[in-house]
Amino acid sequence: MTPTRPSLLRTREGHAKVGFAELFFDLVFVFAVTQLSHTLLEHLDLAGALRTGLLLLGVWWLWIYTSWVTNWLDPEKVPVRLMIFALMLGGLLLSSSLPHAFAERGLAYGATFAAMQVGRTLFMLWALRGGHSPGNFRNFVRIAIWLSVSAVFWLLGGLAEPEARLWWWLAAVAIEYLGPIAFFRVPGLGRSSLTDWDIEGGHLSERCGLFVIIALGESILITGATYAKLDWNPTTLAAFVVAFLGSVAMWWIYFDSGAARGEHRIVHGGDAARQARLAYTYLHLPIVGGIIVCAVADELVLVHPAHADAGGIAAIVGGPALYLLGCGLFKWVTNTRKFPPLSHMGGLALLIALWFAAGPLHLSALALGAGTTAVFVIVAGWETAALRRGKTAAAHAA
Repeated sequence: MTPTRPSLLRTREGHAKVGFAELFFDLVFVFAVTQLSHTLLEHLDLAGALRTGLLLLGVWWLWIYTSWVTNWLDPEKVPVRLMIFALMLGGLLLSSSLPHAFAERGLAYGATFAAMQVGRTLFMLWALRGGHSPGNFRNFVRIAIWLSVSAVFWLLGGLAEPEARLWWWLAAVAIEYLGPIAFFRVPGLGRSSLTDWDIEGGHLSERCGLFVIIALGESILITGATYAKLDWNPTTLAAFVVAFLGSVAMWWIYFDSGAARGEHRIVHGGDAARQARLAYTYLHLPIVGGIIVCAVADELVLVHPAHADAGGIAAIVGGPALYLLGCGLFKWVTNTRKFPPLSHMGGLALLIALWFAAGPLHLSALALGAGTTAVFVIVAGWETAALRRGKTAAAHAA
């Protein structure tokens, strides 16, 4: 069938530029990341970590699904912009409800989440009607069914008592995260295929890199805002420098080579849809989660440099471990190598050793923070030196 109306889809001519409307949309998630870190800081125990982790799964899923949709849709078209602005409004409401999502604002969170997921998908179906990309139209019919099912659990969780809410929302998250793995299989409609997910890899790579910058920026903001309120003395200055150097090393580990190599793979590797689903949709989650936990750790080190309880130790060491794990897996699947980067595996081993040594050695929060920052610096330097040696060897061989 020949399309009978103007298309809202991007014209695929080279790299799809990230639009200003998309960057404007991301501002809402600066607030969301801040809310998540503050929520975890206020409930720094196992239950708090589980609940905040569940909320992070939702926030990330909203953002990455929107990034997939705007990979196909053209943000320069007015209807698409209006859809993005509507999602911004929903995202702002959802972010505002995060600290009390397991209390009195559960229905606000659940209903807003469900409305954003289903509403965005229905808009995509409307944009694809009339013969534009029939394969993707069928793909989004399946997605709409999956998200409508999960929406029921989001709403039931919002209506449930706080004690039961976690289980309803775990079921909702499980449905949403299993969807792409199952290719959104629906009885009678079959399943989607990777050819349906015809994405422009450079755009999605850039979008995910920008989200990492958002998360790192939130960490920098917490460091600066917290330090500004403290007495300036040698101890707090040392904690401030440790937190800043840790953020710089985290930037280096992701952006010095990993981001560019990942973009090259998704653009030129011939498996863009697979890379988009695995490397960017799933494996960027621990990267972002690690940054958020590291932001919490930075504030703990700044405010309580002389002491770290069990929750503090878990945040100070666990955040860097989660970040290195995510970066290592991301670099593993976007490169032709048998194992994750040795530098990252070595860094994880050092962090595990630091975790076990923290109690017997009675390490302070500042000492632990300095130790994890040192691990980040070692990993960044190790990987950079290894890559430079590889390039030199390749140049000599040529």
